[in-house]
Amino acid sequence: MTTVFDLLSLRQRSIAVRLATSALLASTAILLIAALILTTLYRENTERAFDSRLLVYANNLATDLVSPSDSESKSFSLGDPRFDLPLSGWYWQVGKPDAKPRDLRTSRSLVGLPLKPATDPDGKAGIGQIRQGYGRAQDDRLLRIIERDVDLGADGRYTVRIAGPADEIVNDVDRFRASLFLTFGILGLFLALTTLLQIRFGLAPLAQMRTALGAIRRGEADRITGEYPRDIAPLTGEVNLLIETNREILERARTQVGNLAHALKTPLSIIVNEVGASDAPADLAEKIREQAAVMRDQVNYHLDRARAAALAGTLGTSTEVEPALAGLVRTFGKIYRDKDIAYEVSVPPGLRFRGERQDFEEMVGNLVDNASKWAAGRVAIRAEAVGQNDYPHLLVAIEDDGPGLPPEAREAALARGRRLDETKPGSGLGLSIVADLAALYRGRFRLEQAALGGLRAVIEVPGDAPAGVPQH
Repeated sequence: MTTVFDLLSLRQRSIAVRLATSALLASTAILLIAALILTTLYRENTERAFDSRLLVYANNLATDLVSPSDSESKSFSLGDPRFDLPLSGWYWQVGKPDAKPRDLRTSRSLVGLPLKPATDPDGKAGIGQIRQGYGRAQDDRLLRIIERDVDLGADGRYTVRIAGPADEIVNDVDRFRASLFLTFGILGLFLALTTLLQIRFGLAPLAQMRTALGAIRRGEADRITGEYPRDIAPLTGEVNLLIETNREILERARTQVGNLAHALKTPLSIIVNEVGASDAPADLAEKIREQAAVMRDQVNYHLDRARAAALAGTLGTSTEVEPALAGLVRTFGKIYRDKDIAYEVSVPPGLRFRGERQDFEEMVGNLVDNASKWAAGRVAIRAEAVGQNDYPHLLVAIEDDGPGLPPEAREAALARGRRLDETKPGSGLGLSIVADLAALYRGRFRLEQAALGGLRAVIEVPGDAPAGVPQH
């Protein structure tokens, strides 16, 4: 299961991580297999070289054995002092296959038990053929053993056996393996570095395109510019065409919304004016004016939502948060001058909202207006960037020190036209406008208990953090 989850996690990684990981795994596997093959070949060559040395001694013994003299008085001498040192690891032994230990001729180095035969997996080596393998000495030391049979005719068959310490082979192979792994490790490091450089160079156009799209999203550019490879150039052209088509559609929608607004507002104004100039009863005229005002508010509301829906998420549209909040605070400070409200604003410089300034001011303005109506003397406004770096969001929280709302009343407050206190001025559309606009921008709006004691209104909409500002 872990392997499956690891593979699924790898598929969700970036292209650079996937390429680097696959290249690293492939290079590691290739280097390990190559190291194993080279170590095996070197071991075989080392054993073959060691066997050649032992075979020279075995041939010398065989030559002495077939020389014309009495077998009992034959003198075997290899001229190597290591065969005279007790338990040196270098041994020779000559004797008939069924000879008893006292009938064997051995080197002085072989003290005690006779030399055991070499391992012969197939057991099919004939007279004169060479057999080699490993065995154990009487001190349990690992030996490399080589033996051959010599047929002396009437004197019978003799076995010549030569042994040398296998430590030389093992140590030589270990040194080669250590050097090989060190060399391959350095090679693997250079391969990894060159792979990363290749990936970085190969994916640079994609990073360039991502930067260009980020600039469009932040409103710093209106199209993708720059030179791109032939593989990516068609994609940039299609994206630019999509952006231009989107702008044309939105511009037509904005024009139609403006025309509709003009077409509806003008007849309403005429109706109100005609009622005022006619001889209609006062109560009827007042009723018509009242309903016309309601119709005008509803028309404005729905036309604004239609405009916002057409513009929400438009590429290249963004609003800087700090000056927009400063303007709202100055405006409401004048409107609620008699309440002497202290506005506390906390916003990092360069923070941006990805959308129209009018929509941002309408969302935040409604919340600040609502907080100012109920605040006893303090309204706190805090804006920050939240979420992942690739898709940051803007969080704006407005809280007051007023009476607040119980949990069951917060949801009711979002209903369009619902006013929980008729003594306060307003149409009851403010919070529902905020909720609708936040939803149009694929954001969220919620009401909470404020740390100041009153109501805390929070909107979370697409935004961009300035460089160097941490995101939460």
